[in-house]
Amino acid sequence: MSEQPDFYQDINDGFIRLDAYMADDLSVVNSARVSFGQDTDALRDKDIGLINYLMRWRHGTPFEHNAFRFHVKCPIFVAREWFRHRIGSFNEFSARYSEMPSTFYTPRVEDIRQQRGKQGNYEYTPIFETSENDAREARRAISDANERAYGTYLYLLQLGVAKEQARLVLPVNIFTEFYWTVNARSLMNFLELRTAPAAQQEIREYALAAETMFAEVMPYTYKAWVTNGRICP
Repeated sequence: MSEQPDFYQDINDGFIRLDAYMADDLSVVNSARVSFGQDTDALRDKDIGLINYLMRWRHGTPFEHNAFRFHVKCPIFVAREWFRHRIGSFNEFSARYSEMPSTFYTPRVEDIRQQRGKQGNYEYTPIFETSENDAREARRAISDANERAYGTYLYLLQLGVAKEQARLVLPVNIFTEFYWTVNARSLMNFLELRTAPAAQQEIREYALAAETMFAEVMPYTYKAWVTNGRICP
């Protein structure tokens, strides 16, 4: 996989970066036409029509012959949701071998939410809208917990406790980093689920950033995906 110009977006104290890619709309066309012993080196109108046809009728495998490699820094709780998308390859920062940096995700006051409704059908509304004081107190409590946890972590390291055990006191809002390599079909599945209104806000921000990168690298595939309901083929 050859290196390509970077695409990068800061998100809170983290980021998502398209580190490299081997992907274009032509890969979809040639992967589909190989069934008939055909290929082309230039995208034509009928090829764009083919991409839309494949998307509309859910012929998904031609969208798998490409690759995107993302470098992501996000809170652990976001990464754990991300890793549920198993059709892809992940390599993550190891807290067994390296000391964890003291970078924590603390929501903005206006992003602290309450949930209402039945299990599986919750609605989330900002606490700030009903009580600014409660929202600020919640943020302060999260920040205080971060400081106490990291202080305990450093204390355990000073006592000689192994990193793999000292990390037990760290909360899931501490940041991690990983590389994720994925093809366009699996990326569309990720985007379909994680940009949806029901997705958790924190991972949705990363997914929306990844979507802009996908749209730039494979514009006709992206347009066909959107036109056909943002459903993975």
